[in-house]
Amino acid sequence: MLHASIILFAALVFGAPYARSIKQNAELQIINSWRVAHQSLTIGALLLFVMAYVLPMLLVPNLLKVTIAVFFILSGYAFTISTPLAAITKDRGLSAGASGLARLVYVGNIIGAFTSLIAALLLVFATLFST
Repeated sequence: MLHASIILFAALVFGAPYARSIKQNAELQIINSWRVAHQSLTIGALLLFVMAYVLPMLLVPNLLKVTIAVFFILSGYAFTISTPLAAITKDRGLSAGASGLARLVYVGNIIGAFTSLIAALLLVFATLFST
């Protein structure tokens, strides 16, 4: 629950630049990027809180439970880094050709997406064998 709390805190902090970008009539891409950082990280934190509740109920080896948790946590932190950087760099991180911090946005998005997909697949596997 510590990691969920940290990510939730970051998500709430990112609400300030989101509001500021709206008030300052910033470019739509910047407003949307801060909105994504604020809202998606809130949802990611909630997912981690739910996993803290659900994982102990699964009837699978502890190693599988820990692996699911680790992959979801890695995903959360990757997006915690990449989503605000997307707003700062004005780069969505959708192509590998970027450089500097924009490249970090791309790498964070790839790590976040890949680790969350692995965690979700393992969670499906774990729930199938727990029923």
